[in-house]
Amino acid sequence: MAATTVRTLSVVPATKANTLELPKKVVGFVEECAGLCNPKDIHVCDGSEREHHKLMGIMEAQGLAHPLPKYENCWLVNTDPADVARVESRTYISTRNQHDVVPKGTNPHKGALPNWMSPKQLDQELTDRFPRTMEGRTMYVIPFSMGPVGSRLSKIGVQLTDSPYVAASMRIMTRIGTEVLHALGDDDFVRCLHSVGQPLPMAKPAVNNWPCNPAETIITHRPETNEIISYGSGYGGNSILGKKCLALRLGSYMARKEGWLAEHMLILGITNPQGVKRYIAAAFPSACGKTNLAMMTPELPGYKVECVGDDIAWMRFDENGQLRAINPENGFFGVAPGTGTKTNPVAMQTVFKNSVFTNVAYTNDGGVYWEGMDKPNANVKITSWMGKSWTPESSEPAAHPNSRFCSPASQCPILDPAWEDPKGVPIDAILFGGRRPEGVPLVYEAFDWNHGVFMGASMRSEATAAAEFKGKMVMHDPFAMRPFVGYNIGQYFNHWLSFAANPNHKLPRMFHVNWFRKDAQVLKSRNYISEKKFS
Repeated sequence: MAATTVRTLSVVPATKANTLELPKKVVGFVEECAGLCNPKDIHVCDGSEREHHKLMGIMEAQGLAHPLPKYENCWLVNTDPADVARVESRTYISTRNQHDVVPKGTNPHKGALPNWMSPKQLDQELTDRFPRTMEGRTMYVIPFSMGPVGSRLSKIGVQLTDSPYVAASMRIMTRIGTEVLHALGDDDFVRCLHSVGQPLPMAKPAVNNWPCNPAETIITHRPETNEIISYGSGYGGNSILGKKCLALRLGSYMARKEGWLAEHMLILGITNPQGVKRYIAAAFPSACGKTNLAMMTPELPGYKVECVGDDIAWMRFDENGQLRAINPENGFFGVAPGTGTKTNPVAMQTVFKNSVFTNVAYTNDGGVYWEGMDKPNANVKITSWMGKSWTPESSEPAAHPNSRFCSPASQCPILDPAWEDPKGVPIDAILFGGRRPEGVPLVYEAFDWNHGVFMGASMRSEATAAAEFKGKMVMHDPFAMRPFVGYNIGQYFNHWLSFAANPNHKLPRMFHVNWFRKDAQVLKSRNYISEKKFS
């Protein structure tokens, strides 16, 4: 592998990362972006425990992260209230041909389909934002693998960011460090550039010590050149670029080109009392119960559920026609509210170690709280994510509705033994679902693959707090990919349909489910899975 030591980049490392070697293509990417963004120093992340503690210490010194002594190696971060969710209205796919993103170049209304931007306009938008944007800050270089390192289903990227929060989160959510660099060699990689958009010194103090630039936020993708460029937001899928940006938007584009599927789906294994095990992939919009389903505790005697992943599935038919799936992520970035010992005891056993919590409430005994958790003792005082004293009688929520836990997948007590199998797990069924208060049955099965594609294409769901939409409007969300598909949605449907044409393919059965029907008599939501003991 041709390589250059990071010393040639004038790195001021936070750990012993200066002994790492970078492939020449990575060096060129770093040097180009450093020349544009002008960071005060550069640190190449190695993914070590020592480095993680250093990053969290930096954030604590900045007043950005706060240790949670009630738990083992857990931290709380509260963001600027203007930077709390995905900003779909400021997320763009840039291609030479508009039709490659939007059918006939027409978006029926904002948010209905991906937003397109011409390469010329994107160049101007980036020119207006990125020069000297990292001044006074450290540029973190994060080599990462989506999926098990070395798997033919995996992809490698390099993210550059000026946010230690992003660097710490990427360590949990992806596989990073020297092993990734060795696997990359001289090959190409996905180039990811991110900045919070607040060079130092800042013109005015950051709210909650959280640097961001909401007025100038833009999240952009160049699928034709494998680039992701994000500016102004430090939160979640806007900044942790391996997640939705690579795993779904660029991932879906690459999948169509290479003949596989990158989907917004959980993966779980179910073993029946006879010992027969089947794997299921399931597509639900964000904040619609994917994590709860992926970590289900069965109440039917003799059944066992094991989790492969709770959010994203990369699937490919193998040489025998079997559809196989990997979870490209390395952790859980789950919605906290609604997660509790009654709804998801497995998650509650997973998240209170080596985790970063964002925009949840905190307690004076050194812990956290959100709606859906067991109420703490009466003598425990709760401070909301907005820094206000909170009680159950308060008019505002304790935690933001899109508050999150970021936890290593390896801590899940029901993690499937094959979750890192480089060949993937065999998929026998695919579920589609969403929040539909009325008109959609609990469960029904497709007649065949093409009918299943129609079911996925016609999915609708109530908007949730995971994006900036307000209220409970029911939105079209085909395959739960409306915010994430990286190319023309019509071509995306055709891509799904194309797999039925191969007689060698063992096509999984498809189902549509609806956990969220409402009882018209009492006008409140019923979780049918829980109430009817189907879990």
